[in-house]
Amino acid sequence: MNRRIVILTEGYSNPRTAKTAANLIRYRPQEVVAVLDATQAGKRSGELLQVGDVPVIASLDDAPDSDTLLIGIAPPGGRIPDPWRRIILDAIGRGKQIVSGLHEFLSDDPEFAEAAELHGVRLHDVRKNHLRSIAKCEGLDESTLRVLTVGHDCSVGKMLTALELTHGCQQRSIDAKFLATGQTGIMIDGDGIPIDCVVADFVNGAIESLVLRHQRHDVLLIEGQGSLAHPAYSAVTAGLLHGAAPQAMIFVYEAGRTATTSVEHRPIPPIRDIVNCFETMARLRHPSRMIGFAVNTRLLDSEAAREECRRIEQEFGLPACDVVRDGPGRLVDAIESALTDQRRLHPRARAH
Repeated sequence: MNRRIVILTEGYSNPRTAKTAANLIRYRPQEVVAVLDATQAGKRSGELLQVGDVPVIASLDDAPDSDTLLIGIAPPGGRIPDPWRRIILDAIGRGKQIVSGLHEFLSDDPEFAEAAELHGVRLHDVRKNHLRSIAKCEGLDESTLRVLTVGHDCSVGKMLTALELTHGCQQRSIDAKFLATGQTGIMIDGDGIPIDCVVADFVNGAIESLVLRHQRHDVLLIEGQGSLAHPAYSAVTAGLLHGAAPQAMIFVYEAGRTATTSVEHRPIPPIRDIVNCFETMARLRHPSRMIGFAVNTRLLDSEAAREECRRIEQEFGLPACDVVRDGPGRLVDAIESALTDQRRLHPRARAH
């Protein structure tokens, strides 16, 4: 049975901070009944989050048939905004399950934990984990194509691209599986590893174990995190890159973005430098190459978006498209070609 979710974005209803909310609405629309933001009540999600047509409500009284309150933001540092405490406690008092992807765990908060026990409510901290295994660098099935989405910065669409490519492959009867590595992807898919909340020594092992669990599929689309070019988050990116050991990568970037998210005095290096860095770093663990570009053109009009895709194709000789505006077809073509090459070198020896 589907949940009936109210997504909490109070005071933060914009596409970047509330990207968790936006992507739940995009990929689990059948479960989302409302967005809760009293400062924007009466509007629709499309106006605020650029996706869907979900009503924005002022309080839980406006969604009496809901059964889940989901924290819909991903702020730097991952802390609960202080004004939200009363809203979360109100939801617990109404018997609603609470789902959070923040770094600050609700279940570790004495007030929330006590209220949840009193009302028989589950506090589900998506990022909470006890993963403690290192990478063994063995057991990978080379007849499975591992494709990792990488990028020039945070919040450019690496998860969205991996999901759209998964769906595009499946529509062509390619046996593809999305592997979630962040809280929003886990909420959408129901499986995955919150890689940015794994103890540093075990990041590579955690993603390696996720790959090993799912390599019965022909193609794995692995959600990327951060960027090697990001001075705050490059560590998790490197661990993910080496743990996943992709044979192919899709580069995701937002056209027009020049400054690093959350460290805005740092300019983003040239794309070619970042691409070269990813390919070099990846090959230290496993041979890998970039096979295409997913261009986030949300800041551009249609003609400028087409010109940007043409420009990057000419510069790199690889297919480029905006998977939302154009559909993922050109990048799915690149995945099909890479899978054919991989199978030529490593025929699948087992039926599945």
